[in-house]
Amino acid sequence: MTIPILTQAGDLLARYEVLISDVWGVVHDGLLALPPACETLERYREAGGTVVLLSNAPGPSDQIAGVLDEKRVPRTAWDRLVTSGDVTRALIGASHLRKAYHIGWHEDRAVFEGFDVELVDEDDAEFVVATELNDYRTEQPEQYRPQLARFAARGLPFICGNPDLVVHVGHDLLPCAGALATIYEELGGRVAWAGKPHRPAYDLALAAARDARGGRDVDAGKVLVIGDAVRTDLAGARLMGFDGLFIAGGIHRDETIRDGVVDPAGLAKVLAGHAPAPVAAMAALT
Repeated sequence: MTIPILTQAGDLLARYEVLISDVWGVVHDGLLALPPACETLERYREAGGTVVLLSNAPGPSDQIAGVLDEKRVPRTAWDRLVTSGDVTRALIGASHLRKAYHIGWHEDRAVFEGFDVELVDEDDAEFVVATELNDYRTEQPEQYRPQLARFAARGLPFICGNPDLVVHVGHDLLPCAGALATIYEELGGRVAWAGKPHRPAYDLALAAARDARGGRDVDAGKVLVIGDAVRTDLAGARLMGFDGLFIAGGIHRDETIRDGVVDPAGLAKVLAGHAPAPVAAMAALT
């Protein structure tokens, strides 16, 4: 499998009307914005393109927009923002359940706002919502297995508010709620995945793109997904029939980057078995 490795994305992006871009690992590194990526998206928008940021961040989009501001991601780099938190809220509302056990940060509890949902102890829970580990800097997913086994034995529905397995925060690779959901499925539990690579997240992203474009339809052949994760970003593009641009310097950088550039052998290994292949790869969005 030979995939073009780009150093500049402009000519490729110009072939598309809508970009659905990952956030963490593409437009910021977990700490601060990546200026070349933001500038590339700004130029694309200035030329008439529409940018929807699609993030597996577990908070609602209005909350995460504030986080992007803090990380100095300019609002001129995007038209709309859709998050796993938005999908989680839709799933909570559709569940009609009222007693939730929450795993994750206190700030993530914004996903429950506006619902008649009570946060309860383990023994009283009717369903589980995991947005993150309680402390992903000190904990590991396997520490949760005994508790998850108890929930699974009771048959409780489990909403995964961030399907990512791991995420880079600066140079650290830290676990996400997707790792908990994977254990829950191993234990025989039922998981509703609120985010990429699952269709509900992309349906919301397409609706956001149509809104940004004044109600005009979005041609699937004119949509490019940009992301750094094979399991979520590229798998979602494949599910939806969209083209993909793989950012090798993100979550897979230890496997694909050598001396600051994309290593073709490492790239081929990471993408082995992924069909259709992304239309191109690059170390970072520029």
